Amino acid sequence: MSRFQNLPLSLLLVAAVSAQSSIAQTAAAPVQLTAEQDHQRLMDTLHITTLRAGADAHNPAAPNAVNYDESKANPYVSLPDPLTLNDGKKVTSARVWWSQRHPELVELFDREVIGRVPAHTPKVTWQVVSTSHDTQDGIPTLTKHLLGHVDNSAYPAITVDIRMTLTTPANATHVPVILEFTFENYPRRTPAPSTATPPPPPPPVPAGPSWKQQLLAKGWGYALLEPTTIQADNGAGLTQGIIGLCNHGQPRKPDDWGALRAWAWGGSRALDYFATDKDVDAKHVGVEGHSRFGKTALVAMAYEPRFVVAYVSSSGAGGATLARRHFGEQLENVAAANEYHWMAGNYIKYAATLTPQDMPVDMHELIALCAPRPVFIGGGATEGDGWADAHGTFIAEVAAGPVYRLLGKRDLGTTVYPTIETPLIAGDLAFRQHSGGHTPAPNWPTFITFATPYLKSPSY
Repeated sequence: MSRFQNLPLSLLLVAAVSAQSSIAQTAAAPVQLTAEQDHQRLMDTLHITTLRAGADAHNPAAPNAVNYDESKANPYVSLPDPLTLNDGKKVTSARVWWSQRHPELVELFDREVIGRVPAHTPKVTWQVVSTSHDTQDGIPTLTKHLLGHVDNSAYPAITVDIRMTLTTPANATHVPVILEFTFENYPRRTPAPSTATPPPPPPPVPAGPSWKQQLLAKGWGYALLEPTTIQADNGAGLTQGIIGLCNHGQPRKPDDWGALRAWAWGGSRALDYFATDKDVDAKHVGVEGHSRFGKTALVAMAYEPRFVVAYVSSSGAGGATLARRHFGEQLENVAAANEYHWMAGNYIKYAATLTPQDMPVDMHELIALCAPRPVFIGGGATEGDGWADAHGTFIAEVAAGPVYRLLGKRDLGTTVYPTIETPLIAGDLAFRQHSGGHTPAPNWPTFITFATPYLKSPSY
């Protein structure tokens, strides 16, 4: 017989609370490493002594100066075929794609590029902290300020609370929503540690209605998810946040998830909340991100089938542009100590003795993992946004086209790079390069036009 069997309930509750408090006090503290120390630890684990330098965007005389010359952009002329199985056989049907090739690609990206999510991740319980009413361009709005409490009972030394706001037209329910991964609240909530790559300065506010106002005018809503409340944007934070929580404060293994995958996981948890909110049509939610969050939006779309449509803006290396391309940001930049935390540890191998040509996948195959759902990819002019390599993302989309066609969908419809400002939005893959700099703003109207057929009209 248990010695607790005859205790009253009140004493049992006190004992349980006392035990949980004791666990919290005795749990080993997270390992503390700088980004440089953790980066070196991964290199040692992978038996890497040196890494190739990334592109230098500041010194045009440097031997590794960034390249913006299209004639020098393609040192690797061949791409892995998304419709060839690991054993060399061709994929000729949707059945083989879903049963064999799709799982193969997911495993390769998990192991070598993005990192794998743990088999069991903690539950997130969402709380509406407060609500506010406003008017935007004459449209009454309701904004909910949300906090997603991540269950940390397995390792109380780390607390993760996900911050998000949801804004919908005040007179509507069951509306489509676009979820944005954003730095909008970054300076206020989570100042960049010295080891982080800070967010770029905000671009000038464009004339006309903002993207939020454009969505509200259609009767849609928008959500702003703060990724750095899920996982810090630096290598020193990898033993904290959701990655550290799942690892009980220990450093990552080489195939563990990086920040991009962790942020995308947070996007999936936002979808879980939307399914409980009557103001949201949870079956018609799109995802959007710019720059490092453009990378995140692509990862989220590839791994989360509940997202209906995606806008991937200026995502660069590690995003929609090809690793097998020498233009703007390079794989070697992402593998360095200030950005490696975005990816799996194994990714840095391809900046050492291996090269991008040795990767078993490239980013056109990440786009292919979004199929058959629609994806809009955009970027700015080389003057101002060359680092993100809009042309490279176009080539990657073209290379993802055969998978869309296999699944009965429409690709870009051309292999010819369009002139600037020309929208390609007739298919389920879409593209536009705007004449502005590193900003998603000029492409929002085109994306909304592209997304409209895929998002059901709201019910008032």
